[in-house]
Amino acid sequence: MNKTVKVIVLRTAGTNCDQETAFAFSHFGAQVDLVHINALLRKEIKLEDYHILAVPGGFTYGDDIESGRILANELRFHLSTDLEQFVYDKKLIIGICNGFQVLVKTGILPGKTSEDEKEISTFPPQTVSLIGNDSGKFEDRWTYLKVDGHSVWTRDLPSIAYFPVAHAEGKFVLADKKQLQVLGDNGQVAFRYCTVNGRNPFYPQNPNGSFDHIAGITDPSGRVLGLMPHPERHFLFRHHPSWTRLKKQSSYGDGAKIFANGVWYVENHLL
Repeated sequence: MNKTVKVIVLRTAGTNCDQETAFAFSHFGAQVDLVHINALLRKEIKLEDYHILAVPGGFTYGDDIESGRILANELRFHLSTDLEQFVYDKKLIIGICNGFQVLVKTGILPGKTSEDEKEISTFPPQTVSLIGNDSGKFEDRWTYLKVDGHSVWTRDLPSIAYFPVAHAEGKFVLADKKQLQVLGDNGQVAFRYCTVNGRNPFYPQNPNGSFDHIAGITDPSGRVLGLMPHPERHFLFRHHPSWTRLKKQSSYGDGAKIFANGVWYVENHLL
């Protein structure tokens, strides 16, 4: 039996964080394949052969129409059955920045209201989105994040993590504000922007004006994660912008644990 953790990093025109994401997973022993969306659409590659699906950052299709919409439509209308089976089989999905935008626009996030679904069914209609930053401009800065929820991806992360953001459409909004309580009650809020002391932030600590300062969410199971900040850009300690002035605790940055957790989960639950 093959005991290798297999990761598919999905890319298309405009994706630009695929190599960094692939490096992060491969560093922890996973076999990583960079796969163009067309290979899945033409059935040259099968999603079922993998344990983790990663949708990395970038500007897919130039973010025409809106960020992530075209790739989301390709997934929802051409690969929904494969994706639903992937989730049903308790495999892992992570979407980073543009990948997060893709996941919410497919309905994969925040997902079904319960992880106790007995049958595979269509992902629900889109109920949350990521829209233009309140600042009206592209935000490229480092942010503090309060870690919450019960996701396998965030296991053993520090209570406050430090990742960079780089986006123009990162404001998390909801169709119905009652969803905030649902997300909180389900433990689906994985990351919130905060100050260095963990307090509620103002701009620029909240770089986009997200509702409830939300920077990342999961589905009810915690196996599907989407976040706007880039953990792959704080993978090594020396990626920290002030690394020369900090006391070195580890060779890794805060983001490394996310990728290690994904590999650990597959090794302990799927192989």
